[in-house]
Amino acid sequence: MVIAARVINDVVSLVLFTLLDLLDVFLCLVYKLADYVLEAEWKPCYCSSARDMILVAERSGSKVLSLTSSTKLQLEDISDTLYSRSSLVAEVAKTTVIELRKLKLLGHRGAVSAASARVRSATATATTFTTNSTIIHMLQGKIGGHKSHAARSWIDCGCESCTRWSSPSGSRDTLFVHAEGPQDGKMAEEDVLFIHGFISSSAFWTETVFPNLSETTRSRYRLFAVDLLGFGKSPKPPDSLYTLREHVGMIERSVLDRFDVKSFHIVAHSLGSILALALAVKHPGAVKSLTLLSPPYFLVPKGEQRTQYVLRRVAPRRVWPLMAFGASVLCWYEHISRTVSLIMCKNHRRWELAFKFVTRNRIRTYLMDGFFCHTHNASWHTFHNIICGSAAKVDGYLDVVREQLSCDVVVFHGRDDELLPIDCSHAIQSKVPRARVRIVDDKDHITIVVGRQKAFARELEEIWNNASR
Repeated sequence: MVIAARVINDVVSLVLFTLLDLLDVFLCLVYKLADYVLEAEWKPCYCSSARDMILVAERSGSKVLSLTSSTKLQLEDISDTLYSRSSLVAEVAKTTVIELRKLKLLGHRGAVSAASARVRSATATATTFTTNSTIIHMLQGKIGGHKSHAARSWIDCGCESCTRWSSPSGSRDTLFVHAEGPQDGKMAEEDVLFIHGFISSSAFWTETVFPNLSETTRSRYRLFAVDLLGFGKSPKPPDSLYTLREHVGMIERSVLDRFDVKSFHIVAHSLGSILALALAVKHPGAVKSLTLLSPPYFLVPKGEQRTQYVLRRVAPRRVWPLMAFGASVLCWYEHISRTVSLIMCKNHRRWELAFKFVTRNRIRTYLMDGFFCHTHNASWHTFHNIICGSAAKVDGYLDVVREQLSCDVVVFHGRDDELLPIDCSHAIQSKVPRARVRIVDDKDHITIVVGRQKAFARELEEIWNNASR
């Protein structure tokens, strides 16, 4: 039955995602026309085949890509998964040949060579057909002196909450930070920085952990929960590529510099774990403890391209489990995910009102708020440039944590996490042996915190107290 279910899943996934490949191409044309009609310009996307310039730069050994006479961008900031994602048909064909080789069903070398040649041809055709990139134009429009894309896109929400940062009284240079600290003029003894995960917000912490911390803890610590760049109430600049450098820089300006934080504990969930490691490496003497939940870290097999491997693991293009299906749709298909953003995020106020009406306002909607309050540009680039693009960097970060940092490292993971397997947390421990891994039974990617916030608050207090001794 298990084998039959797996086969059914594979077959249905192949058919469905092949159709999605075609749909994404169609939507590309639709949005080209819509952008021209509504904004009077052809907006670039990652679906064309003009990636040669960046490949030439890579082959020449250059680490910096010149965009304009005054602007340069380091190539390592940009993930290749933005502009080179092969279609499912090509990957299935390639996998089939590999499996046939293993089973020795290919009779002779000539047949193998012919099949391999056909696969290479199919892959090349499929890659051109789906998503190679005009990355040069994208980067010139977003990073260079071109300001044509600085205005809010027609698919983005224009409500006060989503555009407050762009008003004359708002700030494009700092994130939204929810800060709590001792009352009655008391000075905090220590600081804690909370970083949420992908398509979430600071409410993931402020609605769960913060209310369940003891009065003693609240009297000793300043607590900071940020909305990452492009999410929640933070700025959502349409000309940003949402790179690791940008995310970390915004956290530093918004929390460390603004609140004069000298040393701090970090608590991070999912994608936030990568940002936490980058911060820890950049401020090795300041981090007192590092608590990571469901970190997206994979040990990449030798010979595999790191970025592409992580993309396939996080978004495996399977209809089951549903969380993996959702991640696959949002992360493989630029224009389908743009459509989801148009339907869900642009109209998030209506969805929130409908949800409150259906539930008679009995269920808190902070998780929905985090999911809806972002832009397509932010989620698309953050996923590819942080989760996929940082795959090669995280190994180095963990080496620094192991060799140069003395802080406690604790990793939590839900045993039922269908998005990121518990192997990710064990992989962290393999790189940093002193890291303590806690696998929580019957909890998944979200319920590792939500639903057990009281227990998790006690666990955090124990970690912080031990680090202070």
